[in-house]
Amino acid sequence: MDHSTHLSRRNFLRTTGATATAAALAMGISAKSYAKVAGANERIRAALIGAGGIAQSHINAFNHLRKKGDFEPVAIADCWASRAARGATKLDLPESAASSDYRRILDAKNVDYVTIATPEHQHGPMTLDALEAGKAVYCEKPMTRTLPEAQAVVRKQKATGLAVQVGVQGMSDDTYESAAQAIRNGVLGRVVQAQIDYVRRYGPQGPWRRPDLVASHAQKPADLDWNAWLGQTPKVPWDAHRYFEWQNFWDYSGGISTGLFVHRITRIIKACGLGHPRRVVGMGGIWQWPDGREVPDNFEMICEYPRGMTVYVLGTMSNRQGIDHLIRGYRGTMCFTGKGWVAKDKDGKVLAEHKRTGAEDIVLHHENLHAHLRTGEQLHCPAELGLAGVAPVCMALESWRTGRMMAWDKEKDQMVPADSLPLNPYPET
Repeated sequence: MDHSTHLSRRNFLRTTGATATAAALAMGISAKSYAKVAGANERIRAALIGAGGIAQSHINAFNHLRKKGDFEPVAIADCWASRAARGATKLDLPESAASSDYRRILDAKNVDYVTIATPEHQHGPMTLDALEAGKAVYCEKPMTRTLPEAQAVVRKQKATGLAVQVGVQGMSDDTYESAAQAIRNGVLGRVVQAQIDYVRRYGPQGPWRRPDLVASHAQKPADLDWNAWLGQTPKVPWDAHRYFEWQNFWDYSGGISTGLFVHRITRIIKACGLGHPRRVVGMGGIWQWPDGREVPDNFEMICEYPRGMTVYVLGTMSNRQGIDHLIRGYRGTMCFTGKGWVAKDKDGKVLAEHKRTGAEDIVLHHENLHAHLRTGEQLHCPAELGLAGVAPVCMALESWRTGRMMAWDKEKDQMVPADSLPLNPYPET
């Protein structure tokens, strides 16, 4: 990056007053957000909350991004103090930059944004705390563990004007924005259905099991703050299974649904311009590994949207044979290829196609947030899109757990049993 050129542009924005503000508003940036964007530091400084599994990818991303000279990691926190210290070493930070209390990071004046890379149950509370502390946020997916938490994050984001980038990195692939534009232009005609999957085949131990770590940590590490890790969830004695294998327990994760489906459903939501589903049903069970886990190891969901379309999502951890990723319309079908998409009519004639730029890439996702903080570039996965992804997966889980189809009550702004609302077979306009 040419620092002198960029700095000159920023000085221009600062000194042209009302003209600059008008330009920002023309880009769709609120006045409150504009004040923060135009005043962002030339060198963006970030801190990492969480130093475990997914956090290693962010550590690698931070080390890559700092090479450009306009980004600097400054702190890391983890409730396991020695893990935080190891993370600081990997980031080439001094020992004082590591903390076992993430609130120390939120109090720091030299942090522009925090990256939250913790188990799902901490996403909502930590994001809300960060926004309250005046920090922008990059939060790993799902944005929150529960639907009310996601609604609270959107409200808080709007109130503060601070950026929230949700870690659905596939949104940094322009395939889905391109698909959305084609659908808006009528390439497919009226869209009626979409399908997508997230399938894997695990070994004999099943998904999200770490027997080696569990066996070697029968006793809680002395420098691990277990109560801090539990957060707002029920207080229970130390359990290595819960700590190392948290994806298998309801208190901390929704398993396939919140951990994996949110990646896939967000793609369809983006491409089709969807909001909350009208009705959702979740199906599946613990069919392969009845080993004490609480969440299904095989799961699928069907979502019906008010615009008059359904979305089917397949998920199995027992077989990696997937299904085609498609969006079906009256005029044609859009097939996602991994390199973009191609739309064909009923006779196989190509109606339109797109070769992707970008990728499902954590570095690109951070760079998009940096561009947003500096220039107001549109976020690839803002809080509203994060909420739209959380809604169907949480509704599917509630359906599975209760044995009832769930629906969205627009008046109450919450999910309810579907049979409590009148059936409307017609699309909403």
